[in-house]
Amino acid sequence: MSRIDDEQLAGATSPDANGDGSFFPEPRAADSAADSGAAQVPGGQLTPSGGEASGVGSLGRLVWGVFSENKLALVGVGVALFMILFSFLGPFFYHTNQTSVIVSAQNYYTPPSAAHLLGTDPNGYDELGRIMVAGRTTLEICLIAAALATAFGVIYGAISGFLGGVIDAVMMRVVDVMLSIPSLFLLIVIAAIYGTTFWLLVAIVALVAWLAPARLIRGETLTLRTREYVQAVRSMGGKNWRIIWRHIVPNAIGTVIVNATFQIADAVGVLAALGYLGYFLPGAGSWGQMLYNGITYIEAPVSGWWLVYPVGICIILVVVAFNFIGDALRDSFEVRLQRR
Repeated sequence: MSRIDDEQLAGATSPDANGDGSFFPEPRAADSAADSGAAQVPGGQLTPSGGEASGVGSLGRLVWGVFSENKLALVGVGVALFMILFSFLGPFFYHTNQTSVIVSAQNYYTPPSAAHLLGTDPNGYDELGRIMVAGRTTLEICLIAAALATAFGVIYGAISGFLGGVIDAVMMRVVDVMLSIPSLFLLIVIAAIYGTTFWLLVAIVALVAWLAPARLIRGETLTLRTREYVQAVRSMGGKNWRIIWRHIVPNAIGTVIVNATFQIADAVGVLAALGYLGYFLPGAGSWGQMLYNGITYIEAPVSGWWLVYPVGICIILVVVAFNFIGDALRDSFEVRLQRR
């Protein structure tokens, strides 16, 4: 053995190798995540290799770390916020008459100009102001309907999955029967029989929207009800309703939030379809109603493109924005995708 090897061996085995009487040399700090075998997670923190759990921050921080990496999702958030502000705050800054027909014939069916940025419709209403008012109604109906559908679907699915057995079979067959009926046909029939009011449209849109979250939460519940913490609560005499509300639903919150964003996008599309088919609300109505009114003028001798394209773009932007947000949230709440 060479002299250098002997000195290295002596230094490694000397009782005073560290100068403090310790036998083993001090552990070397890892120079990088690759040296330590750790994995990088969003936010710059490290997790040990092998899949072991470690403290890497709150759930919100992890979700935002993955969400912020998705540029399309950030664009979707910006578009959604812009459309909400455009519809709810826009009329306070862009004042137009949307209540009484303008008498002057000069304002009838005019193309975009300095006085009317998106022109006027055949009744003389300013088209840009009408898009704002109709957008407010559209978003109100869709947000309320999505919230109601998600809440009812979560309750229905959690109860069905947790109780299981015959109750689960019966409740899921009800969902299957409703899913077998063409949703648009069912909505048209209900709207034709009972008419269209604000709250009736909310109920109509929510009627078919709760089926998807019910099936999703039922599947999550079938998995969660077998977990150790649920069995522990049961062994301590916990009631079924307490287990559902305190342990099942909170642990499925990721699925709930993701599905809620998709419900908003779907509700915008359903409401636009109903309006396009002629089921109106009084007043400015919805974006779909504006499409219905403007489509007859798209091939007129003087094409009224400003009656169709702007409102159609608004519908597309809202639907695509919430779909981008939903896709990013799904990735954010997926534990396997939090480690890149």
